Amino acid sequence: MSTPLIPSTILTGFLGSGKTTLLKRILHEAHGSRIAVIENEFGEENIDNDILVQESGEQIVQMSNGCICCTIRDDLRATLSDLAARRRKGELMFDRIIIETTGVADPGPVAQTFFMDDEVASQYLLDSIITLVDAKHAEQQLDTRLEAQRQVGFADQIFISKADLVSSDELAALQHRLAHINPRAKQQITHFGNVPLKDVLDLRGFNLNAKLDIDPEFLKEEEHDHGHDHDHKHGEHCNHPHHHHHDDDVKSFVFRSDRPFDPAKLEDFLGAIVQIYGPRMLRYKGVLSMQGIDRKVVFQGVHQLMGSDLASPWGHEPRQSRLVFIGIDLPRDIILQGLEQSLVA
Repeated sequence: MSTPLIPSTILTGFLGSGKTTLLKRILHEAHGSRIAVIENEFGEENIDNDILVQESGEQIVQMSNGCICCTIRDDLRATLSDLAARRRKGELMFDRIIIETTGVADPGPVAQTFFMDDEVASQYLLDSIITLVDAKHAEQQLDTRLEAQRQVGFADQIFISKADLVSSDELAALQHRLAHINPRAKQQITHFGNVPLKDVLDLRGFNLNAKLDIDPEFLKEEEHDHGHDHDHKHGEHCNHPHHHHHDDDVKSFVFRSDRPFDPAKLEDFLGAIVQIYGPRMLRYKGVLSMQGIDRKVVFQGVHQLMGSDLASPWGHEPRQSRLVFIGIDLPRDIILQGLEQSLVA
């Protein structure tokens, strides 16, 4: 019998957004789960030096509640392999891992490690990417730092911290902007990392299996703004009261069709665009209706990596394909036209 994969969460967010506060809360919660935390953070400060016991000569620290923390010395792949090996030997006991990225990191390469490396992929399951956004400084960070936009673009779940430091109008404007960059991530406001663990762990944001389906709410913001007008560029004639005409590099768009896809045509087209635009494609995800297949096909990708899986049967609901693309300066018209041409004639 194969050993279950170790669930893994990537925690990202700009400097000062509250990642460490959230981590402390998770580690001190009485959840009965032993968590290994991998820190890929600038600076010397450990998560909570007061309660950590440093192992001699190691950068792995054991906590009183059985959690462990380590700092990446070389690369993530080696660290993950080392942790898994020590777990197999019974030297370290943990049930899941959380990777805290540096505040200026692009989470993409971290996520790719779980798919590109066979050894890692055979032992770990990437559960989700969680992004913290500092309400007070987010607008400036999103305006000036592409990494901040990328972190939002990659997210499965967004937690907004320091919301009490801004007005309700400023908060609404920020939420609208975040939803426009990434309509598929759920947003939640957090005070000092105080969020239910069910909203952090086991989200299955990345898990390709039959239980996964697109959140039915994920298109609401998009529909409210755009309807089915593919030509509407946000900011041109957008009458949303909170919209400040930001021209973010990271943007999202949605494709929908009631006609099924031709599997061969779609595979050829997606293969071609991923070759050309892969580095700029942060996340893409969809539920597809395919000719000759009576079940939904769940499809998603990160950069050049993509995968699909069969989900539940369509049953009585209308067979409509829905895809969302989140990326940096993606050629929206080319992608929408190519998808249209991949449908059954």
